[in-house]
Amino acid sequence: MKILYDIKKYLRLYKAFVANSLAASLEYRANFFMAVLTECAYLFIKILYVIVSYQTNLNINGLTPDSILLFVGTFVFITGIMSMVYFPNFLRIPEYIHDGSLDLFMTKPVSSQFMVSFRYVDFGWALPNILGGIIMIVIALFRLDITPTWWQIAGFVFYNFTGIVLTYSLLLLPEILAFWLVKLDWLQEVLYAIWDFNNMPMNIYGRTIRGIGTFAIPFFVITNYPPLFLLNKLEVYEIIWGIILPILGLIIVRYAWKIGIAKYESASS
Repeated sequence: MKILYDIKKYLRLYKAFVANSLAASLEYRANFFMAVLTECAYLFIKILYVIVSYQTNLNINGLTPDSILLFVGTFVFITGIMSMVYFPNFLRIPEYIHDGSLDLFMTKPVSSQFMVSFRYVDFGWALPNILGGIIMIVIALFRLDITPTWWQIAGFVFYNFTGIVLTYSLLLLPEILAFWLVKLDWLQEVLYAIWDFNNMPMNIYGRTIRGIGTFAIPFFVITNYPPLFLLNKLEVYEIIWGIILPILGLIIVRYAWKIGIAKYESASS
């Protein structure tokens, strides 16, 4: 019963965070529309990759331009979720740690990790990607003449969810290093460069890079597994890995946060 109570408490809290962030977006509408326009420009650049694949009739390891559109659409959709939920929060974590703002979160009767992870929601950066990604996925399925079974739909949704969960761990873990390091700008730049590296199907890369991107720095799992499952191209070991990895990531990041909190000394103390 306590678990259910805690879940309801955190859901109510997150609902309040969303409401506050939405109110802020409506109050500063110029910033909101500027973010939408900026992200639309980036979205157009991503679409150019697909246009080139159609113009050259690109075929990579059995992936047609229509299949590539499905992969890019999935990447764009998950990027939208990342931009809405994670990006506006994670970049603030080093600041919280170094200026002592983390003290305030630690005094709340909820998890400090939850507070720093989900305090803000950015709708401006997210909406173009979420809507654009869904549209690309639907168009790709139509052009591929695929009528997904309930099992394929369930698997596609499931691996999108696990990809979003895995994204949380992979993006938060480097920010936790702020408990030990002063400057993380270089690491953040590398991290988001790797994220953009994942905007095309992993099959375009060689075996070594695919292995690194699946098992060592597993960003490929995030946006490749959902369309691969939909296309019946996931091996059994990949299906299992896609289930285990997000759980493992949450355990590691939770343990790392606890270690960081134990080491933390307030900048104001």
